[in-house]
Amino acid sequence: MTTLAQRWSWPELRRDRVLFENADAIVLDKPPGLSVTGERHDTDVVELAREAGERLMPVHRIDKVTSGVVLLARNTAAHGPLTRQFAARTVSKAYIAVVRATGLPERFTVDLPLTVGRKNTVRIAGPRDRITFDDASATWRLPDADVTSGKSVYPSVTHLHRLDESDETTVLLANPVTGRRHQIRVHLAWTGSPILGDPLFAATSGHADAERTYLHSWRLGLDVPWTDGQAEYTADPGPEFAGADVSALAEPVWRSLSAL
Repeated sequence: MTTLAQRWSWPELRRDRVLFENADAIVLDKPPGLSVTGERHDTDVVELAREAGERLMPVHRIDKVTSGVVLLARNTAAHGPLTRQFAARTVSKAYIAVVRATGLPERFTVDLPLTVGRKNTVRIAGPRDRITFDDASATWRLPDADVTSGKSVYPSVTHLHRLDESDETTVLLANPVTGRRHQIRVHLAWTGSPILGDPLFAATSGHADAERTYLHSWRLGLDVPWTDGQAEYTADPGPEFAGADVSALAEPVWRSLSAL
């Protein structure tokens, strides 16, 4: 069986998926099923480019199953200043997710620390049955007394906004404040709204059988040296992603957040 990753070559990615490029960087609309870099025994974007004679350095990563905007530097002079913005959490990031849940609040926050469990699996750093939803602040939390001790624990916060709803699914705009591995996927799964098609975190709820994982890196905003200021890059997921023009739904929400 041909995997999603095996369907792409670097010339094809360059032709069909490059959103922006100059001498310092490439912004790519990464297809689902293709790693950015570092996946053992797998083809990834960096390796495909290397085999074609181009050197790329990831500024950040999105999961293999996630599609959308990813930024890669073409030289070390650009790489350092760009990566430091991600470390300082000054980058604005917006993802679009389709979840198997309805009746969600218009806006809510998941403020749940993450840790790593058996087999290097990311999980909430505490018992699932101790997670509570505070109606006043529309926030999912775990009491401090229930946070796992004796392990590395990583504070993690995701803001979410409802964009659209059908009989069985809801389209969400997700703004991760922190950038932990699998953060959005774990936060939504552990609070009862697994992302449609997620092979890791929706499997136990029976919602992992979709043709892809419905999580998309929609927009990225940061300071870039080639404009002497802020730049934004957008990858439209297309109507087939959620059966609606989700970019049009997300745009006013994003703009209201940017004005805060």
